[in-house]
Amino acid sequence: MNQPGFVEVSMNLNLLDPKLIVLAAVVILIIAVLAWLYVRKRRSTTADLRKKFGPEYDRAVQAHGSERKAEAKLADREKRVEKLNIRDLDPMEHERFSKRWESVQSRFVDSPKGAVAEADDLVSSLMKARGYPVSDFDQRAADISVDHPRVVENYRSAHEIALRVGKDQATTEELRTAMIHYRSLFEELVQVPVAVERKEVA
Repeated sequence: MNQPGFVEVSMNLNLLDPKLIVLAAVVILIIAVLAWLYVRKRRSTTADLRKKFGPEYDRAVQAHGSERKAEAKLADREKRVEKLNIRDLDPMEHERFSKRWESVQSRFVDSPKGAVAEADDLVSSLMKARGYPVSDFDQRAADISVDHPRVVENYRSAHEIALRVGKDQATTEELRTAMIHYRSLFEELVQVPVAVERKEVA
């Protein structure tokens, strides 16, 4: 009859065993360290993505409803663009696109609507020459956001104005804004790599 009580007391004494206490403390410490590392990595990832994508990060959070979903989408964009064959323009292409831009810009005074439509086409051609897929605008903007996050919102705004040109819904001031936005993206896309510039200077 006394045996069950004895087993119970014996088990209670075993739970107070210093080895078990140390083992439990080590397990709790390991869990705490892993949790801390996980939180630190998440914060680091968030900070890195915020820094890299700038306003595009906030736009993604708003579009997807949470930081975690937005970060997953932005990481997917990075992986997608890594697989693309994005290349720099060679000096001759750079010259050709630069001259075409000057021509489009000079036509703005006489034909603002035509110039904006041409700027939209020219930026698409430049993107295609660099290796970006250009079939779907939203995908194009997402791809551009990986390497050019500071100007992608300009591109979206300019494209939206260009679409309204066809419906006669854009004011001259909006057309001017579109040209400025297209120019900011164009200038980033057409840049000659620093190594090529140095060779030409030397």
